[in-house]
Order: sequence, then structure tokens, then C-alpha cells
Amino acid sequence: MTRETNIARKVRERVYLTYPTRLIKEPLIYQVGHKFKVVTNIRGANINDTIGLVALELDGTQAEVDRAIAWLRDKGVNVEPIEKNVIE
Repeated sequence: MTRETNIARKVRERVYLTYPTRLIKEPLIYQVGHKFKVVTNIRGANINDTIGLVALELDGTQAEVDRAIAWLRDKGVNVEPIEKNVIE
């Protein structure tokens, strides 16, 4: 498979997002769905006044998913892959 074909292949990535206090009220998941060609699916979340924890699925091409994750990190969100399928 060529690199070009690999980038265009549809993928589903599951990640944990950890929001710092300053970003709790920002609609970042909404923005990701509009800025990038990805479909977001919140699988679980726990938000309070000081921290936000979200289990999120991102569906799209590998390139778009990578761009969306990079954008979230640039905004200050900690993004970690979900190793086990704990949200099924």
C-alpha cells in the first residue's frame, strides 16, 4: 500500500482528552467537527469546574484525524490514545 493510499484510508481513533481549566467552556469538539473532515462521537465524559475528561472517537481519513488531534494539542488539550476498548 502506498503512503498516499494509506493516508486516504478511513480510520477510527479512540482518544482520551484532558482539558485544562481554561478550556473547560470552549466548544473544542464542536470546532473539530467543523474545521476538519472528521466525525466525532463522545463515548464518555466527566466535566467539572477544574478539569474535563472526555473519551472521544474520531472517524475520518488518517490525515484528517491526525490534523484534528494536532489542533487539539495546539489548543492545550492533552490527547492520549485509548489502549484498550474500555468504552464499548
